[in-house]
Amino acid sequence: MTVAYVGLGSNLGSRREMIEQALALLGERVPVVAVSSLRETDPVGLVEQPRFLNAAARVDTDLSARDLLGVLLEVELVLGRERGERWGPRTIDLDLLVYGGESTDEPGLTVPHPRLHERRFVLAPLAELDPGLVVPGRGRVAELLGGLD
Repeated sequence: MTVAYVGLGSNLGSRREMIEQALALLGERVPVVAVSSLRETDPVGLVEQPRFLNAAARVDTDLSARDLLGVLLEVELVLGRERGERWGPRTIDLDLLVYGGESTDEPGLTVPHPRLHERRFVLAPLAELDPGLVVPGRGRVAELLGGLD
């Protein structure tokens, strides 16, 4: 089994319900071991949009990183995610943040998530779940989070 971490976010509609539905659908496909608390955060990139609710989940999986990403994209599709403007508003966003100790950079799949180390709304939920988590090539989550202050 590989321990992986998934980021969840929503800023359209009933944000909390959307995240709860995403977790339920994800849990039908892979074991969801832990979920961080929800955090309301400001948008990044395109700032003229509603605030987000964000969280992170730990999953244990025997799926490959590519197959786990496929599950995340499938859950987004089931929940009506429409891909529009980059960093724009969305009903649900699921990101594969960390997949074990692996680093992968290939078309359509980059793990760890390429901007994870720059984003408090990702690092804070990860630190809640596992402050000692090491992000391959970047360091410990707690230290990355501390570096943002």
